[in-house]
Amino acid sequence: MKVLARYFNIYLALALLPALVAGCETDKKKGQTAALRVHIEATPDSTGTTQPISVLRSDPVLVTIKKDPILTEANLITAKVIEAQGGFALEFRFDENGTWLLEQYTAANTGRHLVVFGQWGEKHSDGRWLAAPFISRRISNGVLDFTPDCSREEADQLVAGVNAATKQIHKGLLK
Repeated sequence: MKVLARYFNIYLALALLPALVAGCETDKKKGQTAALRVHIEATPDSTGTTQPISVLRSDPVLVTIKKDPILTEANLITAKVIEAQGGFALEFRFDENGTWLLEQYTAANTGRHLVVFGQWGEKHSDGRWLAAPFISRRISNGVLDFTPDCSREEADQLVAGVNAATKQIHKGLLK
């Protein structure tokens, strides 16, 4: 039995030799990526599926949301900064599955809020709750647009990063 174990260790060492010789390579991503999470407002419960969050920095509003997002950058086709009255807004266009989810959740939750979280940059502090648009109607076209609580530069970083992440996700799905 000890003889077999010795041969096994030799074979294992030979199998791992290319990895040891090559060393550890880091996968440096080209461009910066970002994350987008869209949550739905919920009634507080004791099951641990909801959490209270604070939206808006200048005049904070407390909203209870479901912890799991309903949409992410994986559901996106494209994001862009658009000109709006008095400034700018963000526009997110979702794929077929994201459009269906957005339509279902907005139809079932009229009178509540969608709550949008954006993460960009290298530091954790470069992300925050951006907006809580009110759901006044069913959104059936797959486009979510809102005025974010961020600067134009932060919005540009978020859009560039989310579009890069979306490209990577769709590239990975095609392989």
